[in-house]
Amino acid sequence: MNFNEYEQEIFCEVTGTSEPPKGAYNFRVNGKSVGRKSSKNINIVSKKDVSGLEIYINPGTIDESVHIPVAISATGLKETVYNDFHVGEGADVTIVAGCGIYNCGPVDSVHDGIHRFFVGKGAKVRYIEKHYGFGPGRGGRILNPVTEVFLEEGAEAELVMEQIKGVDSTIRKTVATLGRRAKLVVKERLMTHGRQKAESIYEVSLDGEDASSTIASRSVAQDVSEQIFRSKIVGNNKCRGHSECDAIIMDQARVLAVPSLDAASVDAELIHEAAIGKIAGEQLEKLMTLGLSRAEAESQIINGFLK
Repeated sequence: MNFNEYEQEIFCEVTGTSEPPKGAYNFRVNGKSVGRKSSKNINIVSKKDVSGLEIYINPGTIDESVHIPVAISATGLKETVYNDFHVGEGADVTIVAGCGIYNCGPVDSVHDGIHRFFVGKGAKVRYIEKHYGFGPGRGGRILNPVTEVFLEEGAEAELVMEQIKGVDSTIRKTVATLGRRAKLVVKERLMTHGRQKAESIYEVSLDGEDASSTIASRSVAQDVSEQIFRSKIVGNNKCRGHSECDAIIMDQARVLAVPSLDAASVDAELIHEAAIGKIAGEQLEKLMTLGLSRAEAESQIINGFLK
C-alpha cells in the first residue's frame, strides 16, 4: 500500500500506530479500497448493493483485531459508506475504525460512515473510532458517523469515540438495543475550536432483564465553537443505565447538554449527570507557579481532562 504524506498522517492518527496491522484489515482512500486482508477467523467482503463492507467474525474468535480506517485527501469528495459487523457467539475482538480528512481546497469534503454491529450471545467487542481533520483549504472537513449496536444475551460492547482535532462539522448518532444481561459502555472524547460545530446523539434501549449501559462524555469547547450532547436511555425491563456529560467551556464557546431518561419498568434504575464549567482558577495558578505559561497550563489541564 502506497500512501502520500497526508494519508500516512491520517492513518497514524486514527489507528494510533504507523505499523501495519497484524490482523484483518481494509484501508480505504478517496472512496476506494487500497488494501485488504482477511484472516482465518475474520472475513472481509465488499457489499454488492452499496459502498461498504460485510465483516464476518467467527464464533469463538479470541484476541484478534480488524482495522478499517478511511482517509480522504481529495478536496470536494463526498461519500457514504455502509459497514456491517457480524460478531459470532463467544468471540472477543477489537475493531479499529476512524476517518481523517485532509482538505487543501475551497470545497467541502464529507465522509458519512454507517456502521452496524450484530453481536452474538456472550461475545465482546471493543470498538475504537477516531476522527481527525487538517489542511490549509477553506473547504470544510465534515464527518457524520452513525453507529447501530444490537447486543444479544450476555454480549458486551465498549465504544471509544474520539474527535482529535480539525473536524469542522460533525453529527454523531449512536443507537443501541440491549438484550438480557447485555452491557454497553461508551467513552466519548471531543474537542472543538474555531467555528466548529459538533453534535452527539445517543439513544439506548435496555430491553433485556439485567441489561446495563454507561455513557460517559468528556469535551472541551474553545473559541466560538458549539457543542450539543443529547442522550436518551429507555429502561424497558429490570436494568441499569447511567449517562454523564462533563464539559470544559472556554472563550466564547457554547455547550448544550440535553439528557433524557425514560423508565418503562418499575425496576429500571436510570441516572444522568452533567457538569459544564470553565477551568478552575486555582488549577491554573498552581501550574503557573511551577513555571508554566497560562497557555501551557491550560493545555496540560485539557490533555489530562480528555484522557
